[in-house]
Amino acid sequence: MSVKVVKFGGSSLADAGQIKKAAAIIKSDADRRYVVPSAPGKRFSDDIKVTDMLYAAYEKAALGEDFTADFDNIKKRYNDIIADLGLDLSLDKQFEQIKNNLAHAGREYAASRGEYLNGIVIAAYLGYTFIDAADVIVFSDEGVMQRHETVAKLRERLANEEHAVIPGFYGKSVSGVVRTFSRGGSDVTGSLVARAVHASVYENWTDVSGILVADPRVVADPIVIPVITYKELRELSYMGFSVLHEDAIFPVRTAGIPINIRNTNAPEDDGTMIVPDSDTGDDAALRTLTGIAGKKGFCAINMEKGMMNSEIGFVRDVLNVFADLGINVEHMPSGIDTLSIIADAASLEGKQEQLLSELRKAVEPDHLEIEPDIALLAVVGRGMRKTRGTAARIFAALAHGRINVKMIDQGSSELNVIVGVNEHDLHQAIRCIYDAFISSTLN
Repeated sequence: MSVKVVKFGGSSLADAGQIKKAAAIIKSDADRRYVVPSAPGKRFSDDIKVTDMLYAAYEKAALGEDFTADFDNIKKRYNDIIADLGLDLSLDKQFEQIKNNLAHAGREYAASRGEYLNGIVIAAYLGYTFIDAADVIVFSDEGVMQRHETVAKLRERLANEEHAVIPGFYGKSVSGVVRTFSRGGSDVTGSLVARAVHASVYENWTDVSGILVADPRVVADPIVIPVITYKELRELSYMGFSVLHEDAIFPVRTAGIPINIRNTNAPEDDGTMIVPDSDTGDDAALRTLTGIAGKKGFCAINMEKGMMNSEIGFVRDVLNVFADLGINVEHMPSGIDTLSIIADAASLEGKQEQLLSELRKAVEPDHLEIEPDIALLAVVGRGMRKTRGTAARIFAALAHGRINVKMIDQGSSELNVIVGVNEHDLHQAIRCIYDAFISSTLN
């Protein structure tokens, strides 16, 4: 029998109604054997996530202030869920323990209790074994998750468990202190569980029907990407795609386990499959263009020098200046006598004059300037290498939108094209490319 690990986000478990939907999804497929829940999220737009409620209670407790009302609201949230699910379950013992520990056990302990309590509730509702993540997710005392030790512990603990619920987001250090991942860390837990049990697929259930081709705040009603490779996702994530916690990808990627992004509120939708490699897909436009993402906050350091191309070590000397100042280089387009360095503008704060001074000393350019307000746009697609004229279509779309291109860069893998534009043109540029590659094929 194949094994599926299913992770449900906070919006999918916000109340009893959502938990019932999740349980129906789990029970509908016998392969769905291991469940990783988040803490209850928002039930409506002005609601407060349980994790944030716990943070607020902890802040008061740590200051010695009365947090009784805050903690009572947390208790009520869980007790309402328990009552609405019709469970014969009491969390009074756990509530008392958490309340007593809240002031001195630390901020990470406080935040982790949302997943811990929700895991107990969901395990009781499903009739599955509850496994405290603190017993199987291992952190160093410095707060770094220990992947090999964690996978080994999970594998040993789950070997004889047909079904289990393992809360996401937290674990325990070797010295016994509860530690948490950063926000979105339940994705990491699910990935580790999937790796440990050699899952056939890791299903990540949320409130959207997969990964969208473009940001819906920029493009109206963008379509879902049916299949995306890990490499493509990595390229898009760097430019702002916030689909999965970055650390969630590595454990399953190295094991060749696909991730399926699904919608708890529309389980009939196929969602997006994230796979090691794929040539599937019938729509030529979708195969050419997988996704579009953009990011503001860059600047260009432009320099000119006659006979630059014949000066051995010129680029090395330039890069040494950036390295010595701790400034990361993003891209480096060049001409015969010109060179531009694209860098994160934030990394130059307080260093601009020193950077210009050191560059003048190192390479004696004829002209040197810093150009601010640059945005980078990534057009990503595994089909680019098989489709002629892709770059031409990209730049024709931008020209049609009267958008000036500041920089062009394409990796050797032919997986993406990076375009530099003015920040105020970024959203229009994304819309132009989406229209050229996607909208035109849907009409």
